[in-house]
Amino acid sequence: MGDRICRLSPNAMMVFILGLASFLSTPLANADIEVADTSSSLSTYIIQVRKPEDKDLTTREDLDTLYWSFLPTMAARSNQEQRMVHLYRNVLSGFAAKLTTEEAEAIREKDGVLCVHPEKVLSLHTTHTPNFLGLHQGVGLWNDSNYGKGVIIGVLDTGIFPDHPSFSDEGMPPPLAKWKGRCDFSRTSCNNKLIGARSFIDSSMTPTQAVAPYDGEGHGTHTSSTAAGAFVRDASALGHAKGTATGMAPLAHLAMYKVCDANGCLSSDILAGLDAAIEDGVDVLSLSLGGISQPFFDDSIAKGAFAATKKGIFVSCSAGNSGPFNGTLANEAPWILTVGASSIDRTITATAHLGNGQEFDGETLYQPHDFPPTLLPLIYAGVNGDPSSALCLPGSLVGRSDLQGKVVVCEIGDGRGRVAKGQEVKDAGGAAMILVNGPVEGYTTLVDAHVLPAVHVNYVAGMAIKGYLSTALAPVATIQFKGTLIGGSVAPAVSFFSSRGPNLQSPGILKPDIIGPGVNIIAAWLFPLDNSTNKKHAFNVVSGTSMSCPHLSGVAALLKSVHPDWSPAAIKSAIVTTATTSNLGRRPIVDQTLHPADIFATGAGHVNPSKAVDPGLIYDVGPQDYVAYLCGLGYNDSEIEIIVQETVKCLSITSIPDYQLNYPSISVRFDGSETTVSVTRTVRNVGPAKSRYRSVIDSIMGLDSIVVYPGDLEFIETNQTASYRVDFTRRVDWKATATPFAQGAITWVSAKHSVRTPVAVLFE
Repeated sequence: MGDRICRLSPNAMMVFILGLASFLSTPLANADIEVADTSSSLSTYIIQVRKPEDKDLTTREDLDTLYWSFLPTMAARSNQEQRMVHLYRNVLSGFAAKLTTEEAEAIREKDGVLCVHPEKVLSLHTTHTPNFLGLHQGVGLWNDSNYGKGVIIGVLDTGIFPDHPSFSDEGMPPPLAKWKGRCDFSRTSCNNKLIGARSFIDSSMTPTQAVAPYDGEGHGTHTSSTAAGAFVRDASALGHAKGTATGMAPLAHLAMYKVCDANGCLSSDILAGLDAAIEDGVDVLSLSLGGISQPFFDDSIAKGAFAATKKGIFVSCSAGNSGPFNGTLANEAPWILTVGASSIDRTITATAHLGNGQEFDGETLYQPHDFPPTLLPLIYAGVNGDPSSALCLPGSLVGRSDLQGKVVVCEIGDGRGRVAKGQEVKDAGGAAMILVNGPVEGYTTLVDAHVLPAVHVNYVAGMAIKGYLSTALAPVATIQFKGTLIGGSVAPAVSFFSSRGPNLQSPGILKPDIIGPGVNIIAAWLFPLDNSTNKKHAFNVVSGTSMSCPHLSGVAALLKSVHPDWSPAAIKSAIVTTATTSNLGRRPIVDQTLHPADIFATGAGHVNPSKAVDPGLIYDVGPQDYVAYLCGLGYNDSEIEIIVQETVKCLSITSIPDYQLNYPSISVRFDGSETTVSVTRTVRNVGPAKSRYRSVIDSIMGLDSIVVYPGDLEFIETNQTASYRVDFTRRVDWKATATPFAQGAITWVSAKHSVRTPVAVLFE
């Protein structure tokens, strides 16, 4: 056949958690997963086929008939219908079906079949953040964009709780006529805010049996309200973080596509959700989920996102929660905005007070008013070198009479639930818990609705507490609860869990693109945490890149409202080139160690919505540019056809290396022989008609010179384009720097604008 056949070895698919509401505080071990029907020998496979050039498949029925023709012949049509899971019309040419291994192998051999592979399981990765991001009512970007009015944000997640006040449609107009979606709740559940809701879980069932798009986890409700929740006054979580809750684009419409549940997100369902969203007419897609790094032709999100981008839909995805280690990113394709997670300047504070007078601030959402200030005996949970007891794992403290009435110190570093650790302490009779970070988590502390008095403290505090425990004859401690505090010059800081680059699939594309608020984010929840009936109390504080992604989805909706003619690449460029690299203290953004965060943690930096609406210059990329880029990656014609759904002949195309894609950042790599790498970029003037820009170049360690030609760019009209070349020359003694990469930026500065293009340089 000569066609690329996607074959996944049993060990090719690993899964990691990308911000599920129950996200645990350390990277989870990756695991190979292949989805199977445990009641039979059937597994779900995704089959991509080539549309025959000699047939005019003009109707949906024609396309469906083509797909059905690839299924094995069954004794009865009804049996064949039970086997079909999804029919795709937009994200790819193909379908998902339940097959035996033998049937899948037989389909692989059929003419016109591009790819057959078993589906994978991917995982799920506010009252203050609008102000933190400079969004204020009646002025600036919110005012200019009319709060995202008219824009439709599609969210792929665990479903949504439609009756939450965050999804009220008060003051909302109906969606535009282009909206073609539907609502699978009862007639009263959808409105002018939540205009669509569909489920793709168990879609092989009849419509009356299908799972409704209700949220059973909380994750989808939280992310949806973060992107486009309505204004809800007097919102709080357990009485903390009080204020007016709102999404980034409070007048944008929402459409929920339920593709995940407690067991994860099936790739066939994700593709079905993307397929429907494209057909329904969304403007922005938000996906707080993903899997491990893999070639784009084997990546369901990358393939679906490419189809969406071709239709002019902006796609925002979470970067993943496998940090702080390098090379841990998900969603690396250049047509996706990949978002890492940062902190905000709000803490919900509690203090561990020791018997020696030392005090260490930490965080917790549960802050009982009746916890006595009396110093209680302090004890370390670990015994006899047993790591499970030190980590307070479920069942590890059973029968421990020595914990009764004491403040128990537990270690965080196992990837298990932080609240579950507290439950274990409580079940063992402990009076309170101090949860201490390890070196991996550093200074990142997380807010949780604990089941007993507790405080989560950073690594340095934890070391001091354990030092006191080991030296004091009768160690004692208590916890003081101080409520919500605003301020702190360290924010935004990159969280420990936020996945890092470099981009394993395409080193010439800098990822993540951007960071946004993802630590201790308050947003809508399924129920009030205080067990009240007041829905304004139905908010929860959750952390993960799942939370940062919808912040950027909402920002993209605002920009789309102001600039409806901008392409997805232009909107991404505006976000990237206007990002800030400083924290509130006007110092470089730091990571979980409180040291300056590197470019593979921050990408371009922290989102700055108010500047993104007026970037001055933009870098644009069209669909055909991506084809030349994919050829440059070394993919063969069939692999590229799987992504772009068009016949491609790379021999007849002028391919480009990945670093030459007209991206708003630059990532170059020197191999053992190269001394100079040249990069070309083209910018379009979207600022004043008459503008002159001069280049400002950061010095980069390991390079002898960086030369920009020309050094000035002059424009005489709006939408005029100009190109420039950058020559990076490596130092002869570059190995003396002993660093695998270096970073800097090239900034184009005019009288009104500063257009920063971040630069990463990798040495091999």
